[in-house]
Amino acid sequence: MKPNALPIASRKRIALVAHDNKKKDLLEWAQYNRDLLVQHELCATGTTGTLLELALDTRIEKLRSGPLGGDQQIGAKVAEGDIDFILFFWDPLEPQPHDPDVKALLRLAVVWNIPVACNRATADFMISSPLMSGSYERILPDFAPHVNRFNDNPRLLEAVE
Repeated sequence: MKPNALPIASRKRIALVAHDNKKKDLLEWAQYNRDLLVQHELCATGTTGTLLELALDTRIEKLRSGPLGGDQQIGAKVAEGDIDFILFFWDPLEPQPHDPDVKALLRLAVVWNIPVACNRATADFMISSPLMSGSYERILPDFAPHVNRFNDNPRLLEAVE
């Protein structure tokens, strides 16, 4: 394994999120792909999780509703290494009261090199990939320069404190 690679098992940890106008799309897509999805660990934001659990007849870890912190909970799971990929059917035509949270989640996914599907076509490509059923090494960026940026200059550290 490469020094900055994170092994991802064949059983993926998948986060599912959908804005209100996209819940129907995600539910239809998930039902069509049920046999594949239930082989993995699933978590979802509030209402989406409840709807998916009923539609798929499988256990889903349900977090808070997106506007009530669910997007941030998934972001925290991404930062902790507890999410392997995200299916986030978001509505680009409808303003969201929690838009900063949505952008933060998508930013964290990019920072931590997490694949994200934002629509059905991308979700189809991701779930049908041969990488879906096998293990994978996700390359992590080297954040040491950022984390240690004040170590070489103690005076800078004093200025920050």
